[in-house]
Amino acid sequence: MFLTEGLKSLLPHALRRIIRCNRLNIRNTSGIAEGYKQANVLILHKSLADDFEKFCHANEGPLPLLYRSKPGDWKCPSLSSDSDIRTDCLQYRVYEHGACTGSLKSLKEYSEQLKNMVTFYLGCSFSFEKAVQNAGIPVRNVEQKCNVSMYKTAVPCYSVSAFCCNLVVTMRPIPESKLEAAVLATCELKEAHGAPIHMGDPGLLGIQNLSKPDYGNPVHLHPGDIPVFWACGVTGVEAIINCKTPLAFTHSPGCMFITDLKNDNVTFRSSREVPQVHCISQDPLHYSIVSAEAAQKIKTLETLIGIDPGDRGIIHLHCPEELLKACLSISHAQSVLITTGFPTHFTYEPPEENDGPPGALAIAAILQALQKEVAIVTDQRAMNLNRKIIEEAVQLGILKRPVPLLSYQSKSADSALMFLCENGNPRRPRFDHLIAIERAGMAADGNYYNARKVNIKHLVDPIDELFLAAQTLPGVTTTGVGDGGNELGMGKIKDAVKKHIKNGDVIACDVAADFTIVAGVSNWGGYAIACALYILSTCEVHDRYLRKAVGFPRLSNKMVWLSALPSVTKEEKLLKTLVQHGVRSGKTASLEMEVDGLPFYNTHSLMIEKLRETTQK
Repeated sequence: MFLTEGLKSLLPHALRRIIRCNRLNIRNTSGIAEGYKQANVLILHKSLADDFEKFCHANEGPLPLLYRSKPGDWKCPSLSSDSDIRTDCLQYRVYEHGACTGSLKSLKEYSEQLKNMVTFYLGCSFSFEKAVQNAGIPVRNVEQKCNVSMYKTAVPCYSVSAFCCNLVVTMRPIPESKLEAAVLATCELKEAHGAPIHMGDPGLLGIQNLSKPDYGNPVHLHPGDIPVFWACGVTGVEAIINCKTPLAFTHSPGCMFITDLKNDNVTFRSSREVPQVHCISQDPLHYSIVSAEAAQKIKTLETLIGIDPGDRGIIHLHCPEELLKACLSISHAQSVLITTGFPTHFTYEPPEENDGPPGALAIAAILQALQKEVAIVTDQRAMNLNRKIIEEAVQLGILKRPVPLLSYQSKSADSALMFLCENGNPRRPRFDHLIAIERAGMAADGNYYNARKVNIKHLVDPIDELFLAAQTLPGVTTTGVGDGGNELGMGKIKDAVKKHIKNGDVIACDVAADFTIVAGVSNWGGYAIACALYILSTCEVHDRYLRKAVGFPRLSNKMVWLSALPSVTKEEKLLKTLVQHGVRSGKTASLEMEVDGLPFYNTHSLMIEKLRETTQK
């Protein structure tokens, strides 16, 4: 018998010969034949082969196809020089009508049946373990001398004919400081599943207990380790089980076919494609991935909107990279609630200003285009006004369809929870991201103030309570967009507001959001969010992570998303509509074509053009 330590540097053809002779005392092939590609093996009747190949191409993350044999061909010349698939895996499994009916060391007794069967060789994550180690990252399953942990998820694969199943993943604990290095080490190794599809809380994949893998062995996390998940070729086994074909064979999970192919060194066609890792939630813990190019574009958007045209001191309020992190979080969300409305002109009817609604509708438009659920919550007294604005936004082509309009009243201690969650159940939130844009925010004394320090509490419904309740709901994140520090969500920067903003000691909002976006005009923040979501959606690195490497890239929808972005023409028409409804400029109360005392033409229109130009570069 050969011992494990001597197998790391043994050449593949020698290893296959030893396996063929049944002379190995190992239970899996992790950590052996370092630097060479290993393969999952699935053997099906030839009548199913074409559909299974389509299934692989439709789900290339878990099922990267290395080779498809002809019926009855036991060799794979492009992968190995002298192999026999009947004998060259450590162990096989037999499936009959979807049930595993046994494990075997050899398939020779099935040689007659194999004449009408096709073998699929699929990439394996064991292939990238050496690259991960070379990057200075520990591979815990190798350290612990056990098989990797494999889990069934709640993520559906793209179905083809009889082949349908949920994604299966492997999990490797990675030190938090090494997350980006792990992504860099694996992202270009497409034939070994490529970059991770999830980093953080396993519950977000539908995995309930890491200590109980569906395949393989439990791998223990060290302090500071983050669970990192890669798509796994055992997904194909699940597809065979669900297909219920009369007879099929697979490798036993972890007992791979070892090829003669060396892993390629990781090279990037451009530094712009290098992925970055960002934490977007602490509860549950969740990281996201974006390309360096997309991240830089979004940082440029943040810089553009961060100018201070009113010279109010907002330059001291900026939180770097908050636009990127907020939009990564929104990108992962399925249902978004937006709130806006600042009744600063308390002596007029309506008292609303025209900064806020255009930005809110710009966000709603891109969310609709991205097929996310979106709703708007506002003051009960302003429902009719907002309903008319939404209807006209549809007529103007800003929105594809009306956005549901809600109001919130605080009737009891659990009103916010009842509003945000189905039957008040914290485990069933209706929304997973809340956005406040130019929404009056509650100050430390419980009142609401405009910039001139006038208390307007009698005009404001307590929507802040929804943001406070969201802080207690795992999986619900919040973003605040403002331009003066008295807006909902600005509590994160209240100390800076008190120090640098006129009347800040009184007007500063006390309610914080997870992400704080400060703009020269709040509408600009809304436009930037819309543009950033477009950038993320057209980023191949982020798109793959978002769809968990199953299904097809969504880039065919690019023109639909582009048409949803704010434009000078659309925003000009919307501002005219607001003026017609008596909605005034914030600073001057003017009913002219201006927002916050700044003319639409050559100020706001120029900002929109700059944001679009950056977005489409």
